[in-house]
Amino acid sequence: MVSRIFATLVFLFAFTSATHAGDKAIRIATFGTDVTPPIGTPLCDALVVPAKEIVDPLSARGIVLFTNDKPIVMVAVDWVGVGNSGHTAFRDALAKAVGTTRERVAVHCLHQHDAPGCDFEADELLGKYKLGGKLFDPVFARKAIDRVAAAVAKAAKTSRTITHIGVGKAKVEEVASARRVMGPDGKVKYVRYSASKDPKIRAEPEGVIDPFVQVLVFYDGDAPVSLISYYATHPQSYYGRGGVSCDFPGLARNRCERDVGWPQHIHFNGAGGNVTAGKYNDGSVENRMILADRLATGMKAAYRNVTKEPIDASKASWRVASAALPVSKLYNTKDQLAKVADEKLKDVDRMRAARNYVWARRCEAGEKIDMQCLHLGNAYVLHMPGELFVEYQLAAQKMRSGSHVMMAAYGDYGMGYIGQAISYTQGGYETGPVSRVAPEVEGVLMNAMRELLK
Repeated sequence: MVSRIFATLVFLFAFTSATHAGDKAIRIATFGTDVTPPIGTPLCDALVVPAKEIVDPLSARGIVLFTNDKPIVMVAVDWVGVGNSGHTAFRDALAKAVGTTRERVAVHCLHQHDAPGCDFEADELLGKYKLGGKLFDPVFARKAIDRVAAAVAKAAKTSRTITHIGVGKAKVEEVASARRVMGPDGKVKYVRYSASKDPKIRAEPEGVIDPFVQVLVFYDGDAPVSLISYYATHPQSYYGRGGVSCDFPGLARNRCERDVGWPQHIHFNGAGGNVTAGKYNDGSVENRMILADRLATGMKAAYRNVTKEPIDASKASWRVASAALPVSKLYNTKDQLAKVADEKLKDVDRMRAARNYVWARRCEAGEKIDMQCLHLGNAYVLHMPGELFVEYQLAAQKMRSGSHVMMAAYGDYGMGYIGQAISYTQGGYETGPVSRVAPEVEGVLMNAMRELLK
């Protein structure tokens, strides 16, 4: 009898210890799948010619993180943007795949222009006016989302224990530059687009950027399991000719993964709404690989600079701050719906109006946008919406100057560009009609970042 009681106690102690050890260990699963569109697919929200050829395949890559709470999913997609109900559908599908909630899923795009977008509600509205399928291919988009969800579900079954994380950064030389070249009057003097052929404009100073690429590495002992990089810039070298491509950030990512023998490399675009390669790019075809090589060089240097720290679930958290963003005074549902219905307008203008309508409807309904933060030890990764100006990324880093702060922008794409309050008084392309938010957005986002980083 005593021996049986003793054996039972030993079993219970072993079970409890194993359960607690499992609770304390972080586990990770990596996934990736092809999301290349078929020939004929609209690209860049129908602003450029449809797909004529596949120059580079497009992928969706990410991780599933298991801590002491429900799983966390982070994915970076080689598309121009996923907005509004498209973003919700993507997150819901991935959440269902691993049994978590939408709030614990972050979906971001790298914003390549020779790539498709996704906004289901806008397409459904356009379908009422015989313009369905012209903004993007909804059938392909839904199949691609299902493919990513299947990859997530499969990967989650084969997770690995993580014992350490590592964070490193390095300067990237001659890639990023400010798109808004300011004059002495405090107004935008030049808009330095991704490809700038005018040598006078390219000669202007580099401007305000974040010159560093950062990497977050997950280790099982000494073995790297996954590597994630973060760098803020528009990712275009040349585009608009119908050649589907992951462009220079995707090529840099692929090169590092292949040449260095890294584990799966996932790359997120930071707050690059007002940053391009325009100072260092004249739009020539050969410049794509030059920019890719420079970024890859920075990625490799950041990896060499990694400092490791032990990690377990007690040092991990996922935080969410939700807020309604103020709509631009340029947009309301009544005016935008009238434009969608106006057959005298060009199709591209009616499609743009449909996207404007959906965002205005969400704002008028008081819908909130999720902003998220992954906290691991001394590392913080912010997940933010829209084409965010780089000043937000720099401000976040100052909020936790003693920690490693990284940022992924281009989450929910519905609102377009997000400038600072002062940006809307300075002129320029980004803070005109292509920004669907009001200047007061700065206060909302800064408060959210402070909440996430406190």
